[in-house]
Amino acid sequence: MTVARRFQLSPLIRFTLLAVYLALVAPLPVLAPSELRAWLLIASLAGLGVVFALLSEQVTVSDTGLNVGYPSWCNWLLRRGWSLNWQDIRGLVPVGTSQGGTVYYFTTHDQRHQLLPQRLESFQDFLGVVQQHTSLDTSKIGRLTPPWTYQLLAGLAVSMLVGEATLALAVGQGWLIMPAGGPG
Repeated sequence: MTVARRFQLSPLIRFTLLAVYLALVAPLPVLAPSELRAWLLIASLAGLGVVFALLSEQVTVSDTGLNVGYPSWCNWLLRRGWSLNWQDIRGLVPVGTSQGGTVYYFTTHDQRHQLLPQRLESFQDFLGVVQQHTSLDTSKIGRLTPPWTYQLLAGLAVSMLVGEATLALAVGQGWLIMPAGGPG
C-alpha cells in the first residue's frame, strides 16, 4: 500500500484570487464613512478568511480512491466535498463550458457524476494517478484555463494594489488632497 498523496489548488490560481479579493475589498474600509470603517474592516477580514478557506480545497488520492474536501482547520465551515472509490469510476465525460473550455465529470456505475478537479498543482501527476488506478485515457485532458489568463489577472490585481497603496500614501503624506465629500 502506498501513502496517500495530496494535491492542492495551483499556487498561481490561489495567489491570483487572493490578490483580486484584496484589490477589490481593501479600499472599502478606507473609503467608507468613519462610523462604518470598523465594521467594514471586520467584514473584510472575515471575508478574507472565507476566501482563504475556499482556496484550501484539496484532493487526496490513495490506493482505494480519491477524496475532494477541505483541511480540518476549515472543514467545519465548508462541509461540501465528495469521494469516489477507484473501482466505482466508469468513465470521464467531457462537457463544454460557455467560455469555450472543457470540464470532465467522473461517471460511476450507479450514475453519479463528480467534477474532475482541473485547477490543481502537479495536474499532470494527478491525471497519471487517475489513469493508473482507473485505466481511463487521460492524455487528452488539459487544464481548464491556460496559465496566462491567471498571470494576466494576477498582474492586473497587483497593479490595482500598487495603485491603491500609492494613492493611500499620497493622501496620508498630504501630497494629494481629497476633494470635499471624500473619505474622512
